[in-house]
Amino acid sequence: MTSTPQPISPLGKTRDGFADACAAHGHSPHPARAAYTRFFRERDHDALPACAAAKIAPIVNRLDETCEEGVTTKFVQRLDRPGTGRLADQGVPHLDIESVIIPMLGRTGRKTHTLCVSSQVGCAMGCGFCETAQMGLVRSLSASEIVGQWWAARELLIEEAGGAGAPPVFETHHTPNNQTGGTPVPPSDVPPKIDNIVFMGMGEPLDNLDEVLAAVACLADHTGPGMPMSAITISTVGRVDGLRRLIDVVQQTGWKRLGLALSVNAPNDEIRDQIMPLNKKWGMGELREVMLDLVAVRGSRKILFEYVLIPGVNDAHEHAIELARWLQPFVRTQSRGHIGMLNVIPYNPRRDSPWPAPSEESVEAFVGWLRAEGIFAKRRRTKGRTQMAACGQLGAPDIRKRNYTPVTTNQTVG
Repeated sequence: MTSTPQPISPLGKTRDGFADACAAHGHSPHPARAAYTRFFRERDHDALPACAAAKIAPIVNRLDETCEEGVTTKFVQRLDRPGTGRLADQGVPHLDIESVIIPMLGRTGRKTHTLCVSSQVGCAMGCGFCETAQMGLVRSLSASEIVGQWWAARELLIEEAGGAGAPPVFETHHTPNNQTGGTPVPPSDVPPKIDNIVFMGMGEPLDNLDEVLAAVACLADHTGPGMPMSAITISTVGRVDGLRRLIDVVQQTGWKRLGLALSVNAPNDEIRDQIMPLNKKWGMGELREVMLDLVAVRGSRKILFEYVLIPGVNDAHEHAIELARWLQPFVRTQSRGHIGMLNVIPYNPRRDSPWPAPSEESVEAFVGWLRAEGIFAKRRRTKGRTQMAACGQLGAPDIRKRNYTPVTTNQTVG
């Protein structure tokens, strides 16, 4: 009995990759290329050839929280049901992924939107402060499921702007990574759009690196979504094997400006071992070494370091001094500017958290101590905490509550 081949999805593929896949199914690659651009630019599913289809996971829930800069929106997309596997047997009827649209106001007053995407359902890294880690790793997402989050977020913004059902208007930027063609339109006529993407949602991106890189290549394709590579950031808890792979990736044409972020979260190995089990495999010395190797091949592009400030764990004055010493190779010297920036993130309590959120006074004090040591440090503004949409709070509670042993990822990175 011959099985029906799965439709080819443009989500997660570059235009050339999509055209090649269509050609392998007997379709001319030239119309496929045109259909790819029309699909992403005009949201035209009907333009796709017969061998292709784009499946966007439906949004089944959204939570909004108003902040000074607008509305932070967490939306939940539902994947295929688990079927008859272990999750279904233990009362979990479906798999959900969570993403967050974060409003930003720049110095000029221009409003932008950053999308925090997930790369996995759950996570295998086991960080004690993170809600997603309490789920364990359920499965990794495909590139099309990752790009599908961008598609869904864009649809939400277009709908809220009153443009439901109408083709979006794309602003033309005269840069290689964001060419849209057509006639430029005044900025006032451009509907809200996703300006930045950060892989800081559910999952560890370097634990699913092949699919993440395929998603980034699609998102940055100037004939498709057209996101500038500099507007995409991959964040990691510190898989050194994956970081070493990225050393080769960022030296490829068009990839040098890919944003990279490292969650440090501790001033020394003793504390990091306690809250981030991965540190027992790759300690802070090896981690700093690979980050310096990345700096060496990325030119002037800064590395973003992240530090979740947890009361009574890593927030003392001596911790700030110790952290500043670890960051010393990344600070300003007489011959160059800062090559690293530190974001201090006030801890957002997960469900059943053993720690509270830090006080504003303690956050300001910690940032001040770092700056006194010469560190380029900023405080991450807290958004979405009351809706479990802030950093470290994403996670499906029905999966977390199951009687289930987290799986060990069988994917290799590097």
